[in-house]
Amino acid sequence: MTLNDYETIYILKPDVTENINLNLVNTYKKLIKNNGGQNIFVQHRGRRHLSYNITHYYDGIYVQMNYAGNGQLIKVLEKSMRFNENIIRFLTVKHKSLQSTSI
Repeated sequence: MTLNDYETIYILKPDVTENINLNLVNTYKKLIKNNGGQNIFVQHRGRRHLSYNITHYYDGIYVQMNYAGNGQLIKVLEKSMRFNENIIRFLTVKHKSLQSTSI
């Protein structure tokens, strides 16, 4: 089975502690690995002002994860994020592989 490159960005509530943030990152890294994901790279984007309020929050803590995986992994990951009360938004995008582009 071929793996695609994905990027998931999620926004945490602004009152989430650093400890909870790190626990979530480790939980999602483990979830990605256990479901066949590879090349996991996590970047903490920090606290930012939201363009519009989301459930009464004007700021959020952004975390970006890049990894290789399949569609089933995305379903499992997003379902887990949907039921986490600390996450107010998430988005996963699929990156086109550089190998498949021809000039």
